[in-house]
Amino acid sequence: MSVPVTDLLRILPELVLAVFGTLIVLVEPFLRRTQKSLTGYIALIGALLALLSTLAPAMYPGPAFNGLVLVDGFSIFFHFLLLMITTLTIVASFRYLEREGLPQGEFYALLLFATIGMGLMASGNELVLVFLGLETVSIATYVLVGFRRTEVRSNEAAMKYFLLGSFATAFMLYGIALLFGATGTTFLPDIARQLAEGGGMRTLALMGMGLLFVGLGFKLALVPFQAWVPDVYEGAPTPVTAFLSAGPKAAVLAAFLRIFFTALEPLSGSWVWVIWATAILTMCIGNLGALMQDNIKRMLAYSSIAHAGYILIAFAAHSELGIAAVLFYLVAYALMKLGAFSIVSHVSAGEAHQSIDDYAGLHARHPLLAACLTVFLLSLIGIPLTGGFFGKLYIFTAGIDANLMGLVIVGVVNSALSAAYYLRVVKVMYMSEPQGNLAVVPVPASLVFVLTLTVLGTIGLGVFPSPILQFAQQSVLPLP
Repeated sequence: MSVPVTDLLRILPELVLAVFGTLIVLVEPFLRRTQKSLTGYIALIGALLALLSTLAPAMYPGPAFNGLVLVDGFSIFFHFLLLMITTLTIVASFRYLEREGLPQGEFYALLLFATIGMGLMASGNELVLVFLGLETVSIATYVLVGFRRTEVRSNEAAMKYFLLGSFATAFMLYGIALLFGATGTTFLPDIARQLAEGGGMRTLALMGMGLLFVGLGFKLALVPFQAWVPDVYEGAPTPVTAFLSAGPKAAVLAAFLRIFFTALEPLSGSWVWVIWATAILTMCIGNLGALMQDNIKRMLAYSSIAHAGYILIAFAAHSELGIAAVLFYLVAYALMKLGAFSIVSHVSAGEAHQSIDDYAGLHARHPLLAACLTVFLLSLIGIPLTGGFFGKLYIFTAGIDANLMGLVIVGVVNSALSAAYYLRVVKVMYMSEPQGNLAVVPVPASLVFVLTLTVLGTIGLGVFPSPILQFAQQSVLPLP
């Protein structure tokens, strides 16, 4: 039986990524050592073509492959976001891989294959497909985290990520099994219909929902499933850390939103308060952990935990405004984290200089890098005229609109608390004497390109937020 052309068009970005990922694997063994960098350009072309091919699903929205895939405004928004993250990660990795002497073909192929999984998670309309997408991302990122095979920290990070991730996978798979047992289906709309009509076994469905929350909460680094984050972020190659902080997290959140606001919507009276409590714990523990860090990668790792807590405020709002706030915030967050980690990758010089004190006097040694990092840190705080400000504003507005004043107050207090550790880095860069044993090499063109886009995007979202906000509002999941 032939596959309808419209079905293929609706997964065209994934097909393009698969073709170019396979092409890299086939071509790389035939390239000389001096030609290995060509694989990076092949990956970049593939990512850009996949980004362009996202227009095809946008022109042919609807279900595909008997309802397994659903192309709607929500999935299209995430495809644009995820492919933007992958494209910037590829460019930011050019110089890093050459400097560290790491295999380039395998790295870029794994990035493209991970992006396929992320895309399936964003458009998956059935639990098993979402699980397969998650596992595609997980297997690729397990390898990427341990890509510095001769480094003990990288090996340790990969092992921790793999072992804890395997447990989380088991929880999620068992949750899917329980939901299937309760409702007799794994299709998200059918699960919602069964639960709404009272046809499913509610207690069993609640147990399945709890296990799904554990599995997805691990990938989102929600408290109490966040213990892996600091060690993994510190030990992974910094471009991989940048990718982990933005790409897989956004994809998991897409699956989280679609599952809970579609399939588990009839159980919202039970899960909203779980989200509420988790948001408070995640914000507080993330920010308190970041305050105690001297390693900049670990500090940014804990801050990513805290930002997951902010996002949960809009999640708990349980409204279309809240979903739109989450989508806008993810765009701003991706730009901030990708830019910040790209600078850390350059300054660290082989992962050797990760202490915050290593940034002493950076404004004198390299004013451009210091200025860009300051923009990203101020945006992470939520200072006006940055994307982070409007991101938090929309999240807190969604919370207030849903009468979650207590949760919003905790979020505002934590946001103010985060200024202490973000501004510490700014203080060190501008008010401390330069370290004599650390010289910053000239910025390569690839990093200039990434920083230009991320800085302009961060400031642009703070000055002209309307276009992305309107795109987000048009892409929300419709609530009953």
